[in-house]
Amino acid sequence: MTNLLNVLLDLSVVALFLGGVAQFRNLHRARFGNLTAAFALICSVLLVLYRHGILDSAYVAVASLAGCSLGWWIAARVNMVQIPAMVAFQHGAGGVAAFLVAYRELTRTDGSLTALGAWSGHLGLIIGAATFSGSMIASGKLANHLQQTPVTLPAHNATLLALLGVIGLLCLPAAITPGGGSASILVALILVSMVLGGIFAVRIGGADMPVLISFLNATAGLAAAFCGVSIGNRLLAACGATVVASGSILTHQMCLAMNRPLAQVFLPRSTKHPERNAARGTPSIPAPQPDASQGGSLSMAVGVVKRATTIMIIPGYGMAQAQAQFETVWLANRLREMGKQVKFAIHPIAGRMPGHMHVVLAEAEADPDMLVDIRDANPEFQRTDVAVIVGACDVVNPAAIGATGTPISGMPILKAHEAHHVIVCNLDGRPGYSGVENSLYAAPNAILLFGDARATLQRLIGRLAAEDAVPIKQPESMSFHRR
Repeated sequence: MTNLLNVLLDLSVVALFLGGVAQFRNLHRARFGNLTAAFALICSVLLVLYRHGILDSAYVAVASLAGCSLGWWIAARVNMVQIPAMVAFQHGAGGVAAFLVAYRELTRTDGSLTALGAWSGHLGLIIGAATFSGSMIASGKLANHLQQTPVTLPAHNATLLALLGVIGLLCLPAAITPGGGSASILVALILVSMVLGGIFAVRIGGADMPVLISFLNATAGLAAAFCGVSIGNRLLAACGATVVASGSILTHQMCLAMNRPLAQVFLPRSTKHPERNAARGTPSIPAPQPDASQGGSLSMAVGVVKRATTIMIIPGYGMAQAQAQFETVWLANRLREMGKQVKFAIHPIAGRMPGHMHVVLAEAEADPDMLVDIRDANPEFQRTDVAVIVGACDVVNPAAIGATGTPISGMPILKAHEAHHVIVCNLDGRPGYSGVENSLYAAPNAILLFGDARATLQRLIGRLAAEDAVPIKQPESMSFHRR
């Protein structure tokens, strides 16, 4: 191939990739956009293999088949609750790929590595290794294998600075010698970078996890971009840079959703929990027992729903944990059949990663036109008859507005408390990940239906159908196996 033809092919693949990414802005075209971007990446891999004359290599074929089979097997067994942990794991896998490629390039002995290639390789190695360990910490937190709350070590910031200093010292051979330095130094650099990434990520938890996920997305792309520069691969550099840009924008949007600067998320000050009962670690608002008191509350909920004209449903991570997305969408569709105006109000950080609620509701085939974001939803709450909260706590906690010195102080929330009535379908009255008690539970317009969200919604739907004397049929999606 001529150089001009190579450049044109690379530009075509990049344009196809960006065209797929552009489809993500519309919920109706997001699936097609995902397939388009995946096809572009397959084309880029085939181009690279062809240019290097290894398209017919049996090793490449076997490795590709093994990787695709393993990825397909894992993805097919992951439910919507596990998606954030899987995404974090995938970011870590991207980091591993980056630092392995960088290590191989830096240990070449043919003398063809330029100074720019050496420095890019070192940066790709450092960022890739740190992304790997940070992503594994994030994945462990999201999968409930590690403590989800932030963990702060003694002299945390000083430790991070010291590790950065050690990394700088280990990089000195790259400035002194034209090559990448000895393999032992590179291995030490990988290990120190992994420690840095782990210590950096362990302090982030709770409501800040979406920010960490989007940030790790950006760093994985940055490591790939540097590796692309190091090995002279335009496609890898371009696709990595695209991921950096999208991940950085998403990180910024998540910080805006939290109303907190990035530095405060990653280098937090100690916060107080003034509303928590510190002696016992339990909420001061007693959680009613579902079996004892839900009858009256359920009747009240059914009554206000039947009289309502406008209803706003607010899903949260608890809905995903309870696998109640099918019941939630079923309720919304049932209410629409009753002639009511129904919308889903989505908070940007509801769930454990950006867009988590959109993905979970899409699994239950929710109408995308019913989904509205916080900017459009909040002005409507004062005119909303009923707000139905399903497994959401921090993102509807009025304490974010009225309390100071808490992890959620100043965070924009969905103003469900401004609705005429609020039905709370949460597991119990305990605080969310922030540790701040939800003052909404004590509001006079709140109807508390504590208990498993899926079972609660099934009872609510059943009572609505019974009082309307309309037979209710279980949709096919409800019979899917919930893993």
